[in-house]
Amino acid sequence: MAIRRSLFSRGEEGVRSAPTAPRPVGVYPRKTYASTTAFGNPAPDALPIPTERAGFWIRFGASFVDGIIVGVITLVLQLALGTAGQVIGLVIGIGYYIYLEGPGGNGQTLGKRVAGIRVVSSTTGGPIGYGAATARYFGRILSAIVILLGYFWMLWDSEKQTWHDKLAGSYVVPAN
Repeated sequence: MAIRRSLFSRGEEGVRSAPTAPRPVGVYPRKTYASTTAFGNPAPDALPIPTERAGFWIRFGASFVDGIIVGVITLVLQLALGTAGQVIGLVIGIGYYIYLEGPGGNGQTLGKRVAGIRVVSSTTGGPIGYGAATARYFGRILSAIVILLGYFWMLWDSEKQTWHDKLAGSYVVPAN
């Protein structure tokens, strides 16, 4: 009887039932989350998504400051190392935007900090992941190709999103 009690458990209405079969090794039920990061990890608790968006001129000012920072670094490297310095400067520039606009910089490059704005995810309200930051960086090229139309798009878009914002699923909002 003692063995029997350990193998069987009482169900809801006192009915004895056999235990469920063990899962095969390495098979686990997949958890589903309301939102995930770019790499499929659960997103942190969703923050309220700000309804106010940053305007064209404040974003232009932040971009101008970032351009000066990255440009000066690239120029110094190019003068010191030639073509290799230019390539290193390009890599540093890409890393600058991806790291600072992603979780590492909490959505703010140095120019955005000066301007008091930041990039947030359109689904969680928090910082965008590194994958979205990468998409946003290369999306800037698309925004610039057609006579900067992708940048000017925010002037008539109801959410004030540029093409690279739409591509990355992000908004630019005041940093409060």
